[in-house]
Formats: sequence, structure tokens, C-alpha cells
Amino acid sequence: MTHEDSMALQPAWVGIWLNFLLAGAFVAPLLLLIWKFSCKAGIVTLLSSVIAAFCVQYMFDAMGYVNLLGLPHLVFWIPTVVFLIAQQSRGDMTIWPRRIIWLIMTVICISLAFDIVDVVRWVLGERAPLV
Repeated sequence: MTHEDSMALQPAWVGIWLNFLLAGAFVAPLLLLIWKFSCKAGIVTLLSSVIAAFCVQYMFDAMGYVNLLGLPHLVFWIPTVVFLIAQQSRGDMTIWPRRIIWLIMTVICISLAFDIVDVVRWVLGERAPLV
């Protein structure tokens, strides 16, 4: 079973959330590339999201659809959120890039909340595949 097949077996709200996650972590950062002063924030967010996605896929191939798949998000997105907080606070950051950064941080932080719960469950012993 592929990662996509496993996700398709999840409740409908998970699929809807994954679309929001895709928009917030992969598409919205592209908008930051428009402005010179927000370009670094866009690049860092895209890189961390792509690296995390590759790590999740690698872990899925090795372990299946388990709660630990949230770990790469924690490793890469927590520092990214800290970086984005600093970036949006810059004096030269205009309102639209700042709003986009807040949107990205909101989506990533919601995902991190799910990921923290899943990783803690795995650490506490829930290691069976979810599907």
C-alpha cells in the first residue's frame, strides 16, 4: 500500500486538512518570493517543507503508516516557525508578506499540534500501523 493509499483510507476531514496543509506549507511560501524582503522566508519555508516531506516518505517506506511520521515536521517546522516569527517582525516587512507569513505559521502550527500528539503516542507505545 502506498502512502497516498494509506492517507485515502483516513476520515474525510484528514483529506481536507491535507489540502489546507499543502496550500499553507508549499503554495503560500511561493507568494513570498514576489518581494525581495520576504524571499528568504519563502525559500526557507519551502526547503523545510520539501525536506520534511521527503523524510516522511522515507519513514513511510521503512515503517508504514505509523504515528512517528510526524517527527520530520517537528524537526524541520519548529525552527522554521521560529525563523518566520523573526522575519515577520522585521521593520521592512510590508503588510501582505506579513499576512502570508502569519497564514503559513498558522497552518504549520496546527499541523505541529497533530504531529506532537502523534509522536507522543508513538513514544508511549502506540507503534502499530494506523492502516
